[in-house]
Amino acid sequence: MHAITVAEPGEPEVMVWSEVPDPVVGEGEVLLDVVAAGINRADVMQRKGFYPPPPGASPYIGMEVSGRIAELGPGVGPEAGWAVGDEVCALLVGGGYAEKVAVPVGWLLPVPEGVSLVEAAGLPEVAATVWSNVFMLASLREGETLLVHGGTSGIGTTAIQLAKAAGARVITTCGTDEKCAKARELGADVAVNYREQDFVEEVRAATDGPSGKNGADVILDNMGAKYLARNVDALAPNGRLVVIGLQGGRKAELDLNVLLQKRAAVLATSLRLRPSGEKATIVASVREQVWPLVESGAWRLVVDRTFDVRDAAEAHRLMEASTHVGKIILTV
Repeated sequence: MHAITVAEPGEPEVMVWSEVPDPVVGEGEVLLDVVAAGINRADVMQRKGFYPPPPGASPYIGMEVSGRIAELGPGVGPEAGWAVGDEVCALLVGGGYAEKVAVPVGWLLPVPEGVSLVEAAGLPEVAATVWSNVFMLASLREGETLLVHGGTSGIGTTAIQLAKAAGARVITTCGTDEKCAKARELGADVAVNYREQDFVEEVRAATDGPSGKNGADVILDNMGAKYLARNVDALAPNGRLVVIGLQGGRKAELDLNVLLQKRAAVLATSLRLRPSGEKATIVASVREQVWPLVESGAWRLVVDRTFDVRDAAEAHRLMEASTHVGKIILTV
């Protein structure tokens, strides 16, 4: 088969469409003929050498795909509910930028009605990330307020729509007024231009009530160290901060007394590094709880652009420029 390979970490041009050995299908896995692959910020980090795949994982970039089942591996019988030729999308630990990929059967999802097979490649990672963190871990409830940073990213556009479908209020941060407008179109109640406004002050102003106990009940953060103290300041009493990315660094000081006074929690997770069984549980919950929202139109995947996989370098440049809105997809 062919796959995007990276001989040495570096800029986008280090990615080369190369002939490589076919994947070996292991126990409990299926082989997919890949139709498309979603691009994620972690892909850029892996290309640069900052986010290597876990031991035993495919060395190739790509954490989500769509395609057709080409082969059922050992131990995957009729009871699994899949057959050769089925159109699916899948969460991966790596290997998506390729013509074929082996996937644990528990990480497969059907393509939702009304979604094209190519677009479906952009669903698994954002759906699993937002659902597992905002709802399964942080337990966002109806009537609460969610603050999500990067409102026009793939994660952000998903979090806004799923939170609104759950009856929550949504505040988001974006880098331009145009992106703020896009976020409001998707349902955000308040969109903050972080280059011109202080998001902590804006969150407090937007949630100021008679009790004076203002702030966000749940914060979904991809910045890490850079926003840690300010995120805690923006939390409401009993608030939950969920850190899912480290774009703003790994280490920061935190005044624990602020957490104590607010009875708040700081949670941090990585979807890629979770054990296979935990991922399968998340995928099953996504299929049960989120897929109906896709099919009803409550959540619409926002796709900025698609590229041929041989143009992966151009697609990565777009991701790094952060001028896109929603997902970027590679067609194979």
